[in-house]
Order: sequence, then structure tokens, then C-alpha cells
Amino acid sequence: MPDSNKHTAVITVVGQDRVGIIARVATELAALSVNINDISQTILQDVFTMIMLVDYSTMPIDIKELAHRMETLGDEMGLSIRVQHSDIFKAMHRV
Repeated sequence: MPDSNKHTAVITVVGQDRVGIIARVATELAALSVNINDISQTILQDVFTMIMLVDYSTMPIDIKELAHRMETLGDEMGLSIRVQHSDIFKAMHRV
């Protein structure tokens, strides 16, 4: 695995659109020293969807704990938030 992908994850967020989703997710990531490298979001008939590519190399916790915290945040916000290491994401979505 190349070092550039060693601490890279894909975070997906899906749910009913409302004000503050990006701010809340980004604030939680910043508090954990996770850097957002790229972000894409759209709204389809009131359904908010966002995909983020993040670098967690300076994060003080492991990726399993990050996934748990983001899932908990999603539950609090009524959203589905999932974290996957970028290599797993690529393997799952290979054509």
C-alpha cells in the first residue's frame, strides 16, 4: 500500500437535507485532527449526499474509533455516516 493512501479514508453522509450538516461533520473531524482533502456534496429531492476523502494521519484515535464516532454522530443527526479506508472503498467499487 503506498504511503500516500496509508491514512486516507472515504466518509459518506446520506440523509434528509437541512442546514448545518457539513458544518457539524467538519467540526467533528477537525476536533479529531482529521483533514478533509476533497469533498463533494449534492442534494437530490431533499436527500443530502456527501462524499469526503480525508487524511487521518494525525488523528489521536484509530480508524475503527473514528468510524464509531461518526456513526454515533450520524445517529444523533438522523443521517447515515460511514467511514472506510480508501483501499477498502476502492476494492468494493472496482468494476
